[in-house]
Amino acid sequence: MSLINIQKQMRKGVIELCVLTVLKKKEAYPSEIIEALKVYNFHLLEGTLYPLLTRLKKYGWIDYRWEESEIGPPRKYFAITNLGEKFYREIKNSWKELSSSVDSILNN
Repeated sequence: MSLINIQKQMRKGVIELCVLTVLKKKEAYPSEIIEALKVYNFHLLEGTLYPLLTRLKKYGWIDYRWEESEIGPPRKYFAITNLGEKFYREIKNSWKELSSSVDSILNN
C-alpha cells in the first residue's frame, strides 16, 4: 500500500466531521464549503463533496434550501439538522479520543 493510499484513507475517515464542522458554523453552498476547508489546507474536490452531501442528507444530518441568485442559477444552501448536531457531537468526541490516543502513541 502506498503513502498516497494511506493518506486518502485517513482523509476519508474525517471528511464528514470536517464538512459538518463547516456547516455547524453557518449554512453554505458547496463552493463555500470547499473554500472553508482550503483555509486549513484540507483540499476537497466537488466530485467528492457532492456524493458526501447526498449521503449526509440521506441520513438526515443535513438539509438544504434553494436561494435565487442575482448573477446566476439558484444556489443550494446546506445546513446541519438537529439530528446532525447530535451526530456531530458524537463524532467530534470520537475524533478527540482517537486523536489523543494517537498523539500519546506518537509522542512516547
